[in-house]
Amino acid sequence: MPPVPLPPPAWPMPLLKLRIDDIDHEGAGIFLEAVNPKLALHTAVAASFKWLYTSDTVPKHVTQVLLVLRSMPGVAYTTGTHNEKEIHFSLDYILQSKARAHDEIMGVLVHEVVHCFQHNARGTCPGGLIEGIADFVRLSEQLSPPHWKRVAGQKWDVGYEKTAYFLDWIEKNYGDGTIRELNELMKNTDYHRRIFRELTGRPVRKLWVKYCRSLEGSVVVQQDK
Repeated sequence: MPPVPLPPPAWPMPLLKLRIDDIDHEGAGIFLEAVNPKLALHTAVAASFKWLYTSDTVPKHVTQVLLVLRSMPGVAYTTGTHNEKEIHFSLDYILQSKARAHDEIMGVLVHEVVHCFQHNARGTCPGGLIEGIADFVRLSEQLSPPHWKRVAGQKWDVGYEKTAYFLDWIEKNYGDGTIRELNELMKNTDYHRRIFRELTGRPVRKLWVKYCRSLEGSVVVQQDK
């Protein structure tokens, strides 16, 4: 008889709140038709915890996450205090993304929820790595949009999907949980690039060279300015 799979850990959920500033906005209707807000937020929080924490290390200081849907430029951003976070999500962007509303909404929510919980090396972590980790979780949840591509270049820490794919390569080549360990190492210490040597035995510049070489012949090489 095959072993019975263990249930997922009971993650400590913060209070989850939703505010829609303009219920008549077409984007609001698209959001409510595409996702169940309660399930969407629970899923996004659980994804952040699954890829960045264990049941022993999961953070409990965030007591509330408020999702605000409103008309604004851009896509989304996260703000708030140490204990109470706010995610502002553009209704205009949701409207623009209606052709693939469910996956895009979930992808953005996962990315922004990661910002509510990830460690940032006491504020010293480079922004590119912060954004790359958020997109790494999005990528790991199979919520990458169609336009994302693995692209080599001169810099590993430009952020978003370019860094996310690099982190995904590290995770696959140096063991499941490596990015979880990276996040944990940035809990109580300032950032330094040697953190990657601690994790993999190689400096980050050599990891990036190996990653770019692994892409030769399969992607366009982009020269960063």
